[in-house]
Amino acid sequence: MTENEAGPLSSVDTETLRRRTSEKWRHYPEDVLPLWVAEMDVPLAAPVERALVDAAQIGDLGYPIADSYVEALAGFAARHWNWEVTPSRSRPVANVMSGVAAAISVLTEPGDSVVVNCPVYPPFYSYVENSGRVVDEAPLDARGRLDLATLEAAFARATSRSRYPAFLLCNPHNPSGTLHRREELVGVLELADRYGLRVISDEIHAPLVLRGTFTPLLSLDGAERAVAVLSASKAFNLAGAPAAVLVAGSDSLDVIERLSHRVVPGPSHLGVIAQSAALTSGDEWLEDLLVDLRARQQLLVDLLAANLPAARYEPGEATYLAWLDVRELALGSGEATRGRMESLSGPAAFFLEHARVALSDGAAFGTGGASHVRLNFATTEPILHEALERLGRAVRERV
Repeated sequence: MTENEAGPLSSVDTETLRRRTSEKWRHYPEDVLPLWVAEMDVPLAAPVERALVDAAQIGDLGYPIADSYVEALAGFAARHWNWEVTPSRSRPVANVMSGVAAAISVLTEPGDSVVVNCPVYPPFYSYVENSGRVVDEAPLDARGRLDLATLEAAFARATSRSRYPAFLLCNPHNPSGTLHRREELVGVLELADRYGLRVISDEIHAPLVLRGTFTPLLSLDGAERAVAVLSASKAFNLAGAPAAVLVAGSDSLDVIERLSHRVVPGPSHLGVIAQSAALTSGDEWLEDLLVDLRARQQLLVDLLAANLPAARYEPGEATYLAWLDVRELALGSGEATRGRMESLSGPAAFFLEHARVALSDGAAFGTGGASHVRLNFATTEPILHEALERLGRAVRERV
């Protein structure tokens, strides 16, 4: 992208966005600025658009064959992370969370503990609990990083309570945008081996690194018994064309074999087509997107300082999600149902009612989330400016 070219986040206007029928733009009334769900305000990458148009023009809407998708992911992983994905240890699935749920179903039994690092993506709670397993929280430290001592205590509890405990890792972390360091992940694997936990790594945000280097969990020594689930859906804004790949470590073929005997939803045909094109031919678009996201993140820092100076924000190294600590604004701590993103309370409810800006309620992210909101900054400059001005005005004018 040259200096005079518009990046993906500057290539659409608000009027066009308002015509979209996705959940982000239709869940709330038209006067609300939606900065909540993890969907970007970008056009399709050109290779993806071409692939979908070509498929539609020839009526290519049949049953999927996902071999090309696994190969596309393997090529992307080799180029970007120097990691070899082995197709024979890979299983296409409908989306990342269905892959996570499938892994939980074969690696654990009902009543077993699944450890999570809170605050964390709300479906981690709902998927675990709906499967009849028990969530065991291991809070991140005050900087939003993995705390190995806290994690070890949780692993010990899980082992004492369960026959087959597991650890569900978010790598990079949602909502904080924390990029886990190699040495931290090595420590996680050592603890998992010591206490006998299987590790399941959700790596859906892996391509969205703003600073630093992403480390795939399965690229590390000691990850032989772990599994990871990856997708192009977040990085290329393809939630409506879902697909994902579950990849097993070298000693985790049991996961792939056991899944072959279960009914596990696979990816959609259009998902395979769109995401294969993204992973194969979308590098330039992704590079431009990351330039935009770094600029938007800095703009958010500046706008917070001007409009909500009492809000605390530590810019994450990855994702387009900002985890804002708004406790000093005294807007309430929030009592949303853990694991339910559609439930709003506390600061998120205040901002929706008084600023007409939709943010995600921190309380839904589990312990440590109260008095926080999650803001999606993957939007246009005008929308981000207006949203922060609305938030600041609502706080200043409250009775």
